[in-house]
Amino acid sequence: MIRLFVYGTLLSGEDNHYLIQRADFLCPTHTAPAFSLVDLGDYPAMVAGGGTSIAGELYHVDLQTLARLDLFEEVPELYRRVQINIAGSDTAAYVLPQTHAGSAPIIPSGSWRKRA
Repeated sequence: MIRLFVYGTLLSGEDNHYLIQRADFLCPTHTAPAFSLVDLGDYPAMVAGGGTSIAGELYHVDLQTLARLDLFEEVPELYRRVQINIAGSDTAAYVLPQTHAGSAPIIPSGSWRKRA
């Protein structure tokens, strides 16, 4: 099992949650203030190097689910699956390279649900 942090359309109640709904939900959480959350229209992207704490949820996912999510998130062409530290533990998360973020607007709250 892999710990995975999600922050956008994979969140419970969001459009793509069905991809992760069988995974074990652990808790709502947030990252350290080391990222930016950008609005790409239909979905957000977490970008390293900002000063915002990103709100999300933590799951335990099996390798089959992780492989399916990697395809969905277009790893490594669009997103990168990287290890970040959440609550003292290594956790996988999908991060968009800064070069792909372009001039997308930043979501100051760090929360996809509070973007409006």
